[in-house]
Amino acid sequence: MMKVHTALASAAVALVLGAVGAMGTARPAAAEEVLRAVTAFPKPVEFSQSFLRFVDKVNAMGKGVVRITHTGGPEVIPPTQQADAVRRGVIDMQYGPGTYYLGDLPEVDAWVGSTVSPAQARQAGGFKVMQDAYARKLGVHLLGHFDSSINFYIYMTKEPKRTPDGGVDLSGVKLRSQPIYRELFTALNATSVSIPVPEVYTALERNVVDGIGWPLVGALDLSWDRFLKYRIEPGFFQGDLAVIVNPKKWDSLSPQAREVLEKAAVEHENESYARMKEIGAATDRKAQAAGMKVVTLADPATFRQQAYETAWGRLKASGSPHYDALRAAYYGK
Repeated sequence: MMKVHTALASAAVALVLGAVGAMGTARPAAAEEVLRAVTAFPKPVEFSQSFLRFVDKVNAMGKGVVRITHTGGPEVIPPTQQADAVRRGVIDMQYGPGTYYLGDLPEVDAWVGSTVSPAQARQAGGFKVMQDAYARKLGVHLLGHFDSSINFYIYMTKEPKRTPDGGVDLSGVKLRSQPIYRELFTALNATSVSIPVPEVYTALERNVVDGIGWPLVGALDLSWDRFLKYRIEPGFFQGDLAVIVNPKKWDSLSPQAREVLEKAAVEHENESYARMKEIGAATDRKAQAAGMKVVTLADPATFRQQAYETAWGRLKASGSPHYDALRAAYYGK
Protein backbone atom coordinates (compact mmCIF):
# COMPACT_ATOMS: atom_id res chain seq x y z
CA MET A 1 0.00 0.00 0.00
CA MET A 2 2.83 2.34 0.84
CA LYS A 3 4.34 1.69 -2.56
CA VAL A 4 1.05 2.69 -4.22
CA HIS A 5 0.88 5.98 -2.28
CA THR A 6 4.55 6.66 -3.04
CA ALA A 7 3.98 6.04 -6.71
CA LEU A 8 0.93 8.31 -6.79
CA ALA A 9 2.80 11.07 -4.96
CA SER A 10 5.70 10.85 -7.36
CA ALA A 11 3.35 11.05 -10.31
CA ALA A 12 1.65 14.12 -8.86
CA VAL A 13 4.98 15.85 -8.30
CA ALA A 14 5.99 15.04 -11.85
CA LEU A 15 2.76 16.54 -13.19
CA VAL A 16 3.25 19.75 -11.20
CA LEU A 17 6.87 20.07 -12.23
CA GLY A 18 5.91 19.39 -15.82
CA ALA A 19 3.26 22.08 -15.71
CA VAL A 20 5.68 24.57 -14.18
CA GLY A 21 8.22 23.72 -16.82
CA ALA A 22 5.67 24.23 -19.56
CA MET A 23 4.69 27.60 -18.10
CA GLY A 24 8.32 28.61 -17.97
CA THR A 25 8.87 27.85 -21.66
CA ALA A 26 5.51 29.25 -22.90
CA ARG A 27 5.69 32.51 -24.89
CA PRO A 28 4.25 35.39 -22.82
CA ALA A 29 1.33 37.38 -24.25
CA ALA A 30 2.40 40.54 -26.07
CA ALA A 31 2.07 43.67 -23.93
CA GLU A 32 -0.35 46.39 -24.99
CA GLU A 33 1.58 49.08 -26.85
CA VAL A 34 1.03 52.64 -25.62
CA LEU A 35 1.38 55.98 -27.42
CA ARG A 36 1.51 59.26 -25.47
CA ALA A 37 -0.31 62.09 -27.23
CA VAL A 38 -0.69 65.87 -26.94
CA THR A 39 -3.11 68.29 -28.58
CA ALA A 40 -2.54 71.84 -29.80
CA PHE A 41 -5.74 73.07 -28.16
CA PRO A 42 -7.02 73.00 -24.57
CA LYS A 43 -9.17 70.00 -23.69
CA PRO A 44 -12.56 71.83 -23.63
CA VAL A 45 -12.23 73.00 -27.25
CA GLU A 46 -14.31 70.92 -29.66
CA PHE A 47 -11.28 70.08 -31.80
CA SER A 48 -9.60 68.43 -28.82
CA GLN A 49 -12.84 66.65 -27.99
CA SER A 50 -12.82 65.26 -31.52
CA PHE A 51 -9.33 63.89 -31.01
CA LEU A 52 -10.43 62.33 -27.71
CA ARG A 53 -13.22 60.55 -29.58
CA PHE A 54 -10.54 59.14 -31.87
CA VAL A 55 -8.56 58.04 -28.80
CA ASP A 56 -11.63 56.26 -27.46
CA LYS A 57 -12.12 54.54 -30.81
CA VAL A 58 -8.51 53.31 -30.91
CA ASN A 59 -8.59 52.13 -27.31
CA ALA A 60 -11.81 50.19 -27.93
CA MET A 61 -10.72 48.68 -31.24
CA GLY A 62 -7.19 47.96 -30.03
CA LYS A 63 -7.89 46.67 -26.53
CA GLY A 64 -4.97 44.53 -25.49
CA VAL A 65 -3.01 45.54 -28.62
CA VAL A 66 -2.55 49.31 -28.67
CA ARG A 67 -3.67 52.25 -26.57
CA ILE A 68 -3.35 56.06 -26.71
CA THR A 69 -3.02 58.16 -23.57
CA HIS A 70 -3.77 61.89 -23.83
CA THR A 71 -1.18 63.68 -21.70
CA GLY A 72 -2.55 67.21 -22.23
CA GLY A 73 -2.59 70.22 -24.51
CA PRO A 74 -0.64 73.48 -24.89
CA GLU A 75 0.06 73.52 -21.16
CA VAL A 76 2.28 70.45 -21.67
CA ILE A 77 4.16 71.55 -24.83
CA PRO A 78 3.64 74.87 -26.68
CA PRO A 79 1.63 74.15 -29.86
CA THR A 80 4.23 75.39 -32.32
CA GLN A 81 6.85 73.13 -30.71
CA GLN A 82 4.75 69.98 -30.67
CA ALA A 83 5.67 68.65 -34.11
CA ASP A 84 9.37 68.93 -33.26
CA ALA A 85 8.69 67.16 -29.97
CA VAL A 86 7.14 64.30 -31.95
CA ARG A 87 10.06 64.21 -34.36
CA ARG A 88 12.55 63.99 -31.47
CA GLY A 89 10.52 61.36 -29.63
CA VAL A 90 9.71 63.55 -26.62
CA ILE A 91 6.08 62.60 -27.29
CA ASP A 92 4.70 59.85 -29.52
CA MET A 93 1.69 61.50 -31.14
CA GLN A 94 0.27 65.00 -31.74
CA TYR A 95 -2.97 66.46 -33.07
CA GLY A 96 -3.09 70.04 -34.32
CA PRO A 97 -2.95 72.43 -37.28
CA GLY A 98 -0.50 71.57 -40.00
CA THR A 99 -0.27 75.24 -40.96
CA TYR A 100 1.69 75.96 -37.79
CA TYR A 101 4.60 74.58 -39.85
CA LEU A 102 3.66 76.14 -43.17
CA GLY A 103 7.15 77.58 -43.63
CA ASP A 104 8.65 74.08 -43.62
CA LEU A 105 5.67 72.28 -45.12
CA PRO A 106 3.96 74.42 -47.79
CA GLU A 107 2.02 71.37 -48.98
CA VAL A 108 -0.39 71.87 -46.06
CA ASP A 109 -1.97 74.63 -48.15
CA ALA A 110 -3.56 71.82 -50.18
CA TRP A 111 -5.72 71.08 -47.12
CA VAL A 112 -6.47 74.76 -46.60
CA GLY A 113 -7.59 75.10 -50.21
CA SER A 114 -9.37 71.75 -50.34
CA THR A 115 -12.96 71.45 -51.54
CA VAL A 116 -13.30 67.66 -51.20
CA SER A 117 -13.77 65.14 -48.40
CA PRO A 118 -10.83 63.19 -46.95
CA ALA A 119 -12.23 60.00 -48.49
CA GLN A 120 -12.19 61.59 -51.95
CA ALA A 121 -8.67 62.90 -51.41
CA ARG A 122 -7.41 59.49 -50.28
CA GLN A 123 -8.97 57.82 -53.31
CA ALA A 124 -7.29 60.37 -55.59
CA GLY A 125 -3.88 59.74 -53.97
CA GLY A 126 -3.66 63.10 -52.22
CA PHE A 127 -3.18 61.71 -48.71
CA LYS A 128 -0.22 59.58 -49.81
CA VAL A 129 1.45 62.67 -51.27
CA MET A 130 0.87 64.47 -47.96
CA GLN A 131 2.33 61.54 -46.01
CA ASP A 132 5.49 61.69 -48.10
CA ALA A 133 5.77 65.46 -47.58
CA TYR A 134 5.30 65.15 -43.80
CA ALA A 135 7.94 62.42 -43.61
CA ARG A 136 10.48 64.25 -45.75
CA LYS A 137 10.01 67.79 -44.43
CA LEU A 138 8.90 67.37 -40.80
CA GLY A 139 10.39 63.96 -40.09
CA VAL A 140 7.10 62.51 -38.78
CA HIS A 141 4.54 59.92 -39.86
CA LEU A 142 1.18 61.38 -40.92
CA LEU A 143 -1.67 59.19 -39.64
CA GLY A 144 -4.85 61.13 -40.34
CA HIS A 145 -6.48 64.37 -41.49
CA PHE A 146 -9.39 65.03 -39.11
CA ASP A 147 -12.24 67.54 -38.82
CA SER A 148 -11.55 68.84 -42.30
CA SER A 149 -15.07 70.07 -43.10
CA ILE A 150 -14.83 73.13 -40.87
CA ASN A 151 -14.98 76.47 -42.65
CA PHE A 152 -13.13 79.58 -41.54
CA TYR A 153 -14.65 83.02 -41.02
CA ILE A 154 -13.71 86.57 -40.16
CA TYR A 155 -15.19 87.62 -36.81
CA MET A 156 -15.20 91.23 -35.63
CA THR A 157 -15.95 93.17 -32.47
CA LYS A 158 -17.61 95.99 -34.43
CA GLU A 159 -19.64 96.09 -37.61
CA PRO A 160 -17.30 96.31 -40.62
CA LYS A 161 -17.48 99.16 -43.10
CA ARG A 162 -19.13 98.28 -46.40
CA THR A 163 -17.91 99.11 -49.89
CA PRO A 164 -20.19 100.44 -52.65
CA ASP A 165 -20.19 97.04 -54.38
CA GLY A 166 -21.44 95.22 -51.27
CA GLY A 167 -18.08 94.04 -49.97
CA VAL A 168 -16.28 95.01 -46.77
CA ASP A 169 -13.56 97.59 -46.21
CA LEU A 170 -11.16 96.39 -43.53
CA SER A 171 -8.68 99.25 -43.87
CA GLY A 172 -6.98 99.83 -40.54
CA VAL A 173 -8.63 96.79 -38.97
CA LYS A 174 -6.34 94.57 -36.88
CA LEU A 175 -7.16 90.88 -37.14
CA ARG A 176 -5.65 88.04 -35.15
CA SER A 177 -4.12 85.93 -37.85
CA GLN A 178 -1.95 82.97 -38.76
CA PRO A 179 -0.10 82.25 -42.00
CA ILE A 180 -3.10 80.85 -43.87
CA TYR A 181 -4.95 84.18 -43.67
CA ARG A 182 -2.08 86.52 -44.44
CA GLU A 183 -2.60 87.11 -48.18
CA LEU A 184 -6.38 87.26 -47.87
CA PHE A 185 -6.27 89.80 -45.04
CA THR A 186 -3.78 91.88 -47.00
CA ALA A 187 -6.10 91.85 -50.01
CA LEU A 188 -8.87 93.14 -47.73
CA ASN A 189 -6.56 95.92 -46.45
CA ALA A 190 -6.54 94.47 -42.92
CA THR A 191 -3.49 94.22 -40.66
CA SER A 192 -2.51 90.73 -39.50
CA VAL A 193 -1.50 90.31 -35.86
CA SER A 194 0.05 87.07 -34.62
CA ILE A 195 -1.25 86.05 -31.18
CA PRO A 196 -1.14 82.56 -29.59
CA VAL A 197 -4.56 81.00 -28.98
CA PRO A 198 -4.34 81.18 -25.15
CA GLU A 199 -3.77 84.95 -25.38
CA VAL A 200 -6.60 85.79 -27.79
CA TYR A 201 -9.21 86.37 -25.06
CA THR A 202 -7.02 89.01 -23.40
CA ALA A 203 -6.19 90.59 -26.78
CA LEU A 204 -9.89 90.99 -27.52
CA GLU A 205 -10.63 92.24 -24.03
CA ARG A 206 -7.92 94.91 -24.31
CA ASN A 207 -8.75 95.87 -27.91
CA VAL A 208 -5.35 94.74 -29.14
CA VAL A 209 -7.20 93.32 -32.14
CA ASP A 210 -10.53 94.20 -33.75
CA GLY A 211 -11.36 90.66 -34.76
CA ILE A 212 -10.00 87.26 -35.68
CA GLY A 213 -9.83 84.69 -38.41
CA TRP A 214 -11.11 81.42 -36.96
CA PRO A 215 -13.14 78.32 -37.82
CA LEU A 216 -16.86 78.24 -37.17
CA VAL A 217 -16.21 75.74 -34.36
CA GLY A 218 -14.31 76.68 -31.20
CA ALA A 219 -14.88 80.40 -30.66
CA LEU A 220 -17.70 79.81 -28.19
CA ASP A 221 -15.71 77.13 -26.35
CA LEU A 222 -13.09 79.77 -25.58
CA SER A 223 -15.67 82.48 -24.68
CA TRP A 224 -14.43 84.77 -27.45
CA ASP A 225 -18.05 85.43 -28.39
CA ARG A 226 -18.16 87.78 -25.41
CA PHE A 227 -16.34 90.27 -27.65
CA LEU A 228 -16.99 89.04 -31.19
CA LYS A 229 -20.33 90.41 -32.34
CA TYR A 230 -20.15 90.13 -36.15
CA ARG A 231 -19.34 87.29 -38.54
CA ILE A 232 -18.64 87.91 -42.22
CA GLU A 233 -20.35 85.50 -44.60
CA PRO A 234 -19.32 83.43 -46.54
CA GLY A 235 -16.92 81.01 -44.94
CA PHE A 236 -13.81 79.82 -46.74
CA PHE A 237 -11.02 77.21 -46.59
CA GLN A 238 -11.16 73.78 -44.97
CA GLY A 239 -9.46 72.37 -41.88
CA ASP A 240 -5.78 71.49 -41.63
CA LEU A 241 -5.90 69.38 -38.45
CA ALA A 242 -3.66 66.35 -38.54
CA VAL A 243 -2.46 63.50 -36.34
CA ILE A 244 1.25 62.77 -36.57
CA VAL A 245 3.39 60.04 -34.97
CA ASN A 246 7.07 59.70 -34.19
CA PRO A 247 8.47 57.54 -37.05
CA LYS A 248 10.61 55.32 -34.81
CA LYS A 249 7.63 54.70 -32.58
CA TRP A 250 5.49 53.92 -35.61
CA ASP A 251 8.04 51.46 -36.99
CA SER A 252 8.35 49.76 -33.58
CA LEU A 253 4.62 49.02 -33.39
CA SER A 254 3.35 45.57 -34.24
CA PRO A 255 1.54 45.12 -37.57
CA GLN A 256 -1.66 44.59 -35.57
CA ALA A 257 -1.22 47.90 -33.73
CA ARG A 258 -0.55 49.82 -36.96
CA GLU A 259 -3.57 48.22 -38.58
CA VAL A 260 -5.81 49.33 -35.69
CA LEU A 261 -4.48 52.90 -35.82
CA GLU A 262 -4.85 53.19 -39.59
CA LYS A 263 -8.36 51.73 -39.61
CA ALA A 264 -9.46 54.01 -36.76
CA ALA A 265 -7.92 57.04 -38.49
CA VAL A 266 -9.79 56.45 -41.75
CA GLU A 267 -13.05 55.92 -39.88
CA HIS A 268 -12.56 59.05 -37.80
CA GLU A 269 -11.67 61.13 -40.85
CA ASN A 270 -15.07 60.34 -42.33
CA GLU A 271 -17.00 60.56 -39.05
CA SER A 272 -15.42 63.85 -38.02
CA TYR A 273 -16.01 65.32 -41.49
CA ALA A 274 -19.76 64.78 -41.07
CA ARG A 275 -19.84 65.63 -37.38
CA MET A 276 -17.99 68.96 -37.74
CA LYS A 277 -20.55 70.14 -40.30
CA GLU A 278 -23.31 69.46 -37.78
CA ILE A 279 -21.41 71.04 -34.90
CA GLY A 280 -20.58 74.09 -37.01
CA ALA A 281 -24.22 74.65 -37.91
CA ALA A 282 -25.31 74.21 -34.28
CA THR A 283 -22.58 76.58 -33.08
CA ASP A 284 -23.64 79.23 -35.56
CA ARG A 285 -27.29 78.96 -34.49
CA LYS A 286 -26.25 79.32 -30.86
CA ALA A 287 -24.03 82.33 -31.60
CA GLN A 288 -26.74 84.11 -33.58
CA ALA A 289 -29.32 83.38 -30.90
CA ALA A 290 -26.96 85.05 -28.41
CA GLY A 291 -26.79 88.18 -30.56
CA MET A 292 -24.00 87.66 -33.11
CA LYS A 293 -24.86 89.40 -36.39
CA VAL A 294 -24.03 88.01 -39.83
CA VAL A 295 -22.67 90.40 -42.46
CA THR A 296 -23.26 88.85 -45.88
CA LEU A 297 -21.16 89.92 -48.85
CA ALA A 298 -22.96 90.79 -52.08
CA ASP A 299 -20.77 88.43 -54.14
CA PRO A 300 -19.90 85.46 -51.89
CA ALA A 301 -18.73 83.24 -54.76
CA THR A 302 -16.04 85.71 -55.82
CA PHE A 303 -14.89 86.16 -52.23
CA ARG A 304 -14.57 82.39 -51.69
CA GLN A 305 -12.69 82.01 -54.96
CA GLN A 306 -10.34 84.81 -53.91
CA ALA A 307 -9.72 83.11 -50.56
CA TYR A 308 -9.04 79.65 -52.02
CA GLU A 309 -6.71 81.01 -54.66
CA THR A 310 -4.57 82.68 -51.97
CA ALA A 311 -3.88 79.19 -50.56
CA TRP A 312 -3.12 77.60 -53.93
CA GLY A 313 -1.13 80.65 -54.98
CA ARG A 314 1.08 80.28 -51.89
CA LEU A 315 1.63 76.60 -52.60
CA LYS A 316 2.56 77.25 -56.22
CA ALA A 317 4.91 80.09 -55.25
CA SER A 318 6.67 77.76 -52.79
CA GLY A 319 7.98 75.72 -55.71
CA SER A 320 6.56 72.47 -54.33
CA PRO A 321 6.96 69.67 -56.88
CA HIS A 322 3.63 68.28 -55.62
CA TYR A 323 1.52 71.29 -56.61
CA ASP A 324 -0.15 69.70 -59.63
CA ALA A 325 -0.82 66.35 -57.93
CA LEU A 326 -2.23 68.00 -54.82
CA ARG A 327 -4.43 70.43 -56.74
CA ALA A 328 -5.83 67.57 -58.80
CA ALA A 329 -6.56 65.54 -55.64
CA TYR A 330 -7.87 68.24 -53.32
CA TYR A 331 -9.40 70.98 -55.46
CA GLY A 332 -12.56 69.53 -56.95
CA LYS A 333 -14.47 72.68 -57.88
